[in-house]
Amino acid sequence: MTKWETTMPGLPLHVIIIGAGTGGLCLAQGLKRAGVSVAVYERDRTRRDGLQGYRVGIDADGKRALRANLSPELYDTFLTTCAQRPLYGNQMTHQKKYLFSAGPEVLKAEDQPSEDDADESVSRMTLRQVLLTGVEDVVHFDKCFTHYEQHADGRVTAFFADGESATGDVLVGAEGANSPVRKQYLPHAKLVDTGLIGITGKTPLTDETRALLPKEVMEGVTMVHGPKGFMCILHVMRFKWDEDGKPKAGIGSTDAEALRAWPGMLYDNSRDYIMWGFAASEKWLPKDVTQLRGARIQQLVTEKTTSWHPDYRRIFSLGDPDSSFPLVIRTSEPIDPWQPSSVTLIGDAIHTMTPGRGVGANTALRDARLLTRKLDAASRGELSLLDAVGGYESTMTSYAWDAVIKSRAQMDGHSVMHKGDLLGTLARTGMRTAMRTMNHLPPVKRKMVLAESSFRGAGREDED
Repeated sequence: MTKWETTMPGLPLHVIIIGAGTGGLCLAQGLKRAGVSVAVYERDRTRRDGLQGYRVGIDADGKRALRANLSPELYDTFLTTCAQRPLYGNQMTHQKKYLFSAGPEVLKAEDQPSEDDADESVSRMTLRQVLLTGVEDVVHFDKCFTHYEQHADGRVTAFFADGESATGDVLVGAEGANSPVRKQYLPHAKLVDTGLIGITGKTPLTDETRALLPKEVMEGVTMVHGPKGFMCILHVMRFKWDEDGKPKAGIGSTDAEALRAWPGMLYDNSRDYIMWGFAASEKWLPKDVTQLRGARIQQLVTEKTTSWHPDYRRIFSLGDPDSSFPLVIRTSEPIDPWQPSSVTLIGDAIHTMTPGRGVGANTALRDARLLTRKLDAASRGELSLLDAVGGYESTMTSYAWDAVIKSRAQMDGHSVMHKGDLLGTLARTGMRTAMRTMNHLPPVKRKMVLAESSFRGAGREDED
């Protein structure tokens, strides 16, 4: 019998992770902390590369995973490097009128989230640097994975484009939506286009741009709804350090110490800014939209929002052109269970989802925490490797497919909301009317806020 089929005290394990993204690095942090041998192979050439994307919300699930997998000191550093917490959830029209807005005042005292469950906002760039801190010795850059081979004894070898290879007991694909590991392991697990194209941008927060946004938008996450199903998310990121990377005046001494001592600060390039993400059905955009970059794609957003409030259009026009790029919004489709083996997947590599519910990164972190616990149990002889991986996959798919389906329901370019005919107009009008009605019903607002908090992991019990 192989060690895949047996439970052995003190079973030595070596885990190979392909991809140094959010999920892969959180897994590496957890395994290293648990004393399980791990190596990460990343195609980027240095830790400075791959710094795309801006704001990411970390919910209760994400914080729970980071708290479990990071050392207490590094988790404190994560909290220190977060931006100001979002307090409001807003829905607005393209003419800058409120459809719905819910803040702390909606909840009763007993409803208020604990510190552990409160949402955080962090720069994706900063989060990656936090997760790289302390695992530099196990992360290998400039390693382009090509394929793997599974052996009769249950071990697996990963091969790279430079001719080198690495062998371990478990291979984890954590390299994102285009995962080569998934394509080899589960070739029937496909990604489908939602029919939506996203265009993201980053506008510096200055006295001028600050004056364009009301208090609730400055202190919250806002979805703007426009004609033809056009939409735009706005989030203001205000950090604890200034333009020179020094702690701002007025922050706590503990925060200041953490920032000064944090090695990742050397690599951070985020300063206070307004993150915006515009999205529209591909039928309303040029055929070559995915080829556009910088000032040209930023100009496209202003061309498509001529009927929008001037303040929104000013924010788009003042964006840093180098920060704007298009994104084809795709999603996984749930697949039937598969037999566990020495290969598994986490994060977008198995469950890519739209940003409609804002839980993609958090689900990857949740995966990392769960898989860490299962592999740690196997290393201590409490589970066979087969049971460890199988148990992880069974639990992971139960929550991941739910998140995939609910995220797609919020962002589907093929839905009636994106039609330009009378039916589409009626659907959008009905949606706005419903939001305005709920906005005037405090008990309904409270129920909605609590439901969203629960979806994002508040008060959730540990997975098995």
